[in-house]
Amino acid sequence: MPRLLVIGLDGATLDLVRPWAAAGRLPVLARLMAAGAWGPLRSTIPAATFPAWTSLVTGVNPGRHGVLDFTERVPGTYRVRFVNGSYRRVPALWTRLSAAGRRVAVLTVPATYPPEPTCGVMVSGFDSPLATAIDGSFVHPRALYRDIQRAVGRVPFADFQEVTTGPGWHARALARLLDGVARRTKLAAWLLARERWDALMVVFGESDTVAHHFWRFHDARSPRHARGPFAGAIARVYDALDRAVGALLAAAPPDTAVAVVSDHGSGGASDRVVHLNRGLAACGLLAFRPAARGRVARLVRAAALRAVPARLQGRLVRRAPAAAGRLEGLQRFAGIDWQRTVAYSEELDYHPSVWLNLRGREPEGMVAPGAYAATRERVAAALATWRDEAGRPVVERVWRREELYAGPFVERAPDLVLELALVDGYSRSCLPSAGPGPALRRLAPAEHGGGKGRGMNGAHRPDGLFVLAGAGVRPAGALGPADIVDVLPTLLALAGEPVPGGLDGRPIAGALAAEPRSAPDP
Repeated sequence: MPRLLVIGLDGATLDLVRPWAAAGRLPVLARLMAAGAWGPLRSTIPAATFPAWTSLVTGVNPGRHGVLDFTERVPGTYRVRFVNGSYRRVPALWTRLSAAGRRVAVLTVPATYPPEPTCGVMVSGFDSPLATAIDGSFVHPRALYRDIQRAVGRVPFADFQEVTTGPGWHARALARLLDGVARRTKLAAWLLARERWDALMVVFGESDTVAHHFWRFHDARSPRHARGPFAGAIARVYDALDRAVGALLAAAPPDTAVAVVSDHGSGGASDRVVHLNRGLAACGLLAFRPAARGRVARLVRAAALRAVPARLQGRLVRRAPAAAGRLEGLQRFAGIDWQRTVAYSEELDYHPSVWLNLRGREPEGMVAPGAYAATRERVAAALATWRDEAGRPVVERVWRREELYAGPFVERAPDLVLELALVDGYSRSCLPSAGPGPALRRLAPAEHGGGKGRGMNGAHRPDGLFVLAGAGVRPAGALGPADIVDVLPTLLALAGEPVPGGLDGRPIAGALAAEPRSAPDP
């Protein structure tokens, strides 16, 4: 049976890969593109890491698999809880291959904690934005963890804090990103040499992290551009990832189908800021409490992050999830006067959205269930007609949740999901309102560096990439856009397995050398 090697490059974009490959900078990816099939890969909306990777490995939309964000609302409260792999409710690639008796190795795929029993090995990906490295609880079978420590040492995700980026931070971060690529490559190559796998999947997060924090050095047109020694930082990480792909190809058997995929793309962020809750307040849809309460919640959260070492923060989320979720909910919502609020936002930079303060769902809901549809349309209209000082739209598209998702978990999604309008090709940052004030503003130069929760200078884009080559792949060259849910059926076909009929996705058109087999979805 054909073997499968899947390499995920989180946030990798054709906007960088295509010109660099053409210029000879990424020789391994260039060779795969020339020999196989490649193209853009449309992400979920929003293009967020957890729902996107989960859609990629399941072939269904978030409304069916149940993972819609890093967090979800706790029913009947204004609190949130952190989401992990146990929230996924449909089989993933490795589940299906294991059920068919195939040996699989799954390494650091986001939203796979805790590790699942598989016919093989799983090293979970990060389970929260605060996780920095694997420990024994990330590994199945657990006894393998000691072998990994002896062979590879520490396996990091982002082995540093990303909230505050002071002097010396970028040099340390870049060194750790490059070390992370090397360690993950060593782990995957070690597993490939350890036994003959039917399928191995590994995801590298470094391409995403470097774009978030180093885009302004890379892009001379960026409104936040800064000169300095890090202009080539993104290229250096992509170079390292290209070498990693080459090393894994060299370690894989010759009868292997190879897929290089990303969950979304990356691009630059502008110096324009949107405070959604202030915008809702300006429309008479939200009211703030006295400023002290919201400020205290943010100060408590910031103090907690400073007090707990970065390497322990992810462990704290795992060991005290209720406390971590309560603190996160306070930070998002403590400043809102619920008795005078119709609609509100969590103000997540990567996931701008709006909830109605619905009676019977929210504990202090104002909107009667019978008025839900009309109120949602009123809020959507206010957002769709919002303009900045130059007359440009602030919101490019307002989605009702059922327009994006279908399945039993649609009601976990916000009532409205927003795509903020770009400004001259650069993303607006959605930041917490911190009480009354202007809904739109520009970052001060001292804020241009950003950081997690403070408007990172690189942002997600909806189009990732796919590159397919090797056994079973048609050498088609450039193809049109595929959807992220098309990846799972394509991988099953390349592995010689039947493609279930009940998926949302279909094998990528024009990419396969032979017609895939089909099967009913149990």
